[in-house]
Amino acid sequence: MTNNLDTLATALYVKTDDVLKTSPHLAPYRPDVGIAPRLSDAELVTLSVMQALLGFTSEARWIRCARSNLRHLFPYLPKQPGYNKRLRKAAGLIQQVTRLLAVDTTLWSDDVWVVDSTPVECGRSRETVKRSDLAGWAEYGYCASHSRFFWGLRLHLVCTLHGLPVAFALTGAKADERETLLAMFEVEPELLADRPSQTLIGDKNYFGRDFEGHLARDWRIQLLRPARKGEAERAGAQLFKPLRQVIESINETFKGQLDLERHRGRTPGGVMVRVLQRILALTAAIWHNDRTGQPVMRALTAYDH
Repeated sequence: MTNNLDTLATALYVKTDDVLKTSPHLAPYRPDVGIAPRLSDAELVTLSVMQALLGFTSEARWIRCARSNLRHLFPYLPKQPGYNKRLRKAAGLIQQVTRLLAVDTTLWSDDVWVVDSTPVECGRSRETVKRSDLAGWAEYGYCASHSRFFWGLRLHLVCTLHGLPVAFALTGAKADERETLLAMFEVEPELLADRPSQTLIGDKNYFGRDFEGHLARDWRIQLLRPARKGEAERAGAQLFKPLRQVIESINETFKGQLDLERHRGRTPGGVMVRVLQRILALTAAIWHNDRTGQPVMRALTAYDH
């Protein structure tokens, strides 16, 4: 099997369609009586992944491009408003497919994870902040990596060293990274149920005796992080500099190749599904690269044209 966009789309469609046949409850709710959609849920998921991989941040431009170039894969395509509504209603399905693809890789059993958070900017002007539907969830925060303030959200990611998303959360910009991480594990305790000795690598923000004790005691996680000012050198310090670049490169994949900060979401549901769309796109690419025996799991260049 080759690794290009058409083969990825076909494999993803078949996988999603099989999942929906065995677990139809995962599909978005629709009444028993009514007109059946001409674009299936599996086709919708595939179409959304192709949009993210090809770098179309405008849904209207994406539908026009798909009508001209993807009729061999999608005989019917809705108009932009219909696509947008279907996509927002499919957020739960996208999240489920993301997890199923991740579990279906050889990377899922990795015993080393990295954790970090990255800004998801939602507006720049004062007028946007005052009038946005995201007010109350989005807030002002500070990005130390780029030494700048921003207004928006923060995406918290737990990934393998190859960049496979394991768990994620979308919070306000000021949310405590440690509390968010603990909440992610509490929501999904099955993530660590069969992992007796998981190693988690984070930056200096993941600190605190109680926090580290909670990870070790309740989740059997060994936390590795750089020493803070005034602390003695910690174990594994020689690994942090190269692995820090791994964490930053994963964030750069989302922002540089998958246009995370150009999501164009204007409502909580719109932002959420666009972030999920990009997480699914990266997961699907890694899943397909793993299945086709590619040397670099996180390589997206075969799918971006």
